[in-house]
Amino acid sequence: MPRLVVTLPMLFALAAPAAAADSFHGEYTVSFFGITVARSSFDSHYEGDKYTIDGSASAAGLARIFDDTSGTLTASGRFSREGVQSQGFRADYTSGKKVSMVDIRFTGGKVSYTQVLPPPKPRGDDWLPLDAGDLKGVADPIAATVIRAGSLDSVCGRTVKMYDGEMRANLVLTPVSKGKMAVKGYQGPTVTCRMNLQPVSGYAQRRKALKFLRDRSKIMVTFAPLGQTGIYAPIYATVGTEIGTITVKARRFEAKN
Repeated sequence: MPRLVVTLPMLFALAAPAAAADSFHGEYTVSFFGITVARSSFDSHYEGDKYTIDGSASAAGLARIFDDTSGTLTASGRFSREGVQSQGFRADYTSGKKVSMVDIRFTGGKVSYTQVLPPPKPRGDDWLPLDAGDLKGVADPIAATVIRAGSLDSVCGRTVKMYDGEMRANLVLTPVSKGKMAVKGYQGPTVTCRMNLQPVSGYAQRRKALKFLRDRSKIMVTFAPLGQTGIYAPIYATVGTEIGTITVKARRFEAKN
């Protein structure tokens, strides 16, 4: 639960490049069976083709009785013709007295450094290790959800390579529908994609929760455009798990003055 509470909101930070400096603000809730279990907020800054993101997330509502996880993150990178190129990602979070950290750095389009604290436990015989080639052309968990596209119709129909500091996975997006959504700061068109999680390496092959996400989970992500930037960011998502559906929803999705 700790890693899930912190990681899910991270997947929905706002990101957009601009010719001049621009900033955006996003606030999200994570709910389970209609009960809010986590909240997060993000502030993003863009200048030219560079971006930086600062965010925070914490357990909320009844979930705080069982899990007092809270965390912060920073991410940076740039936009190129090839898409989003991560430069650095760091997440620090605590759960009770347990302190955890993920630090990833990128050089020349590939992962050059990873540190995870506390260090991972010894791997079992079903562990599929990372291959050096798996860490080329990958995005961190924030950059992996930022889509540059010419229109709503071309947001889906792509595969995104993601690395979270341990697992390398492909996120395969296929089109589902177009619609409209209204939240504080935004009212307008959206596009929904089905996301299929395909683990590549850096994971335990017999892990039941991961097998469920790969083979049986229905993951739906709704994207909204960020002004006229040609960038689309998640505004709503549902993730099916073995014990129920988790919903991530933007409460605020807006440009900052």
